[in-house]
Amino acid sequence: MSDQLLFDVNEHVATLTLNRPDKLNAFTLEMVEAWAAALQECRKNSDIHVIVVTGAGRGFCAGGDLVEMRQRVEETPFQQKDFIWSHVHEVAKTLELIDKPVIAAINGVANGAGLDMALMCDMRFAAEDARLAESYIRVGLVPGDGGAYFLTRLVGTAKALELLWTGDTLTAQEALALGIVNKVVPNAELLDYTYSFAQRLVNSPTLCIRAIKRLVYQSHHAELRSALDAASSLMGIVGSSNDHREALAALAEKRKPVFTGS
Repeated sequence: MSDQLLFDVNEHVATLTLNRPDKLNAFTLEMVEAWAAALQECRKNSDIHVIVVTGAGRGFCAGGDLVEMRQRVEETPFQQKDFIWSHVHEVAKTLELIDKPVIAAINGVANGAGLDMALMCDMRFAAEDARLAESYIRVGLVPGDGGAYFLTRLVGTAKALELLWTGDTLTAQEALALGIVNKVVPNAELLDYTYSFAQRLVNSPTLCIRAIKRLVYQSHHAELRSALDAASSLMGIVGSSNDHREALAALAEKRKPVFTGS
């Protein structure tokens, strides 16, 4: 694993920490390759139930590294497209395959592709001092890491266009009001709150947690009958699980259930 991305697993929660604090964690090729590799490990490791992504220092991610961006200005259009598709987009493409909860703990600045990286997570918790911006327009670029896709699904077409066309910076509270983040907490409490929430999911029937994520995302792109068909299929699976039997027994016996993820 690269020094630019720290990877830790504790109590079934994996933490990916972007680690270029002196650059507000602006990502390099090295970082995004390590990021995608860490996500692949999270996907395959059955001991990991929840994934948290955050940044070291006072920034979440300031977008792409400016030094590398300047170097690519002279590349051909195909070379630039290939770099984004084959390297930067590997993070989004890998996340799409993960049915475990992925939470972004936005501890500071999240600009451009840095904001996009947060938007592609399932949930976002933000520190009070966090600032978020789809800032591509400021450097003469389009939202190249999925911002047009993810942001529009959160705030609607008109608001997404406003934020993408202007590059305006949002405070954490403004992002909360728009539904971009789920919760705003004091800076010093961000990780504690995030891990506390993550442990709630870990202690839940994790088979159901993963099935619910699949169902929500599949339903988003499906017609009603297809969504109901998927729901009935997943109900058949979780309805015969040990965790479901344990939950029913616990209710009858008036005790707290002990889930095993099976």
